[in-house]
Amino acid sequence: QWQLVESGGGLVHPGGSLRLSCVASGFTPDGVAIGWFRQAPGKEREAVSCISSGGVNTKYADSMKDRFTISRDNAKNTVYLQMNSLKPEDTAVYYCAAPLRSPGGYCSVGESWYYTWGQGIQVTVSS
Repeated sequence: QWQLVESGGGLVHPGGSLRLSCVASGFTPDGVAIGWFRQAPGKEREAVSCISSGGVNTKYADSMKDRFTISRDNAKNTVYLQMNSLKPEDTAVYYCAAPLRSPGGYCSVGESWYYTWGQGIQVTVSS
C-alpha cells in the first residue's frame, strides 16, 4: 500500500523558514515524480512545486519559485520542500502526492495527475 507522510510543519514568524519532508513507503519513490500542493482556509488546493523521479527537473508556482526549493533524497525515500521568506499568505495545509507512474525527467503540477496523497501538514505563518 502506497503511503506518503508529511512532517516539518508548524508555526513560524513572517520571514522565517521551514523545511517540509515527505516520506514514502510501500513503493519505490525514486521511480516516480513527487508534487507538493497546499490548501489555505476557504481556498482551493493549489500547486506548489514538483520534482521528477531523478530530481533533475523541477517546477514551481510563480509566487513561490524564488522562495521555495524542492529536492529529494531517494536513498531516504524522502522529498523535501525548503520554504524561505515565509509570508502570512503561505499559511495552509501542505500535501505531498505521487502519481501512479511518471515518465523519467517529468513532473506535473496538475492535481489530476496524482494518485496517492499524504494526510497534509499545517504551516502557519504569523507574528
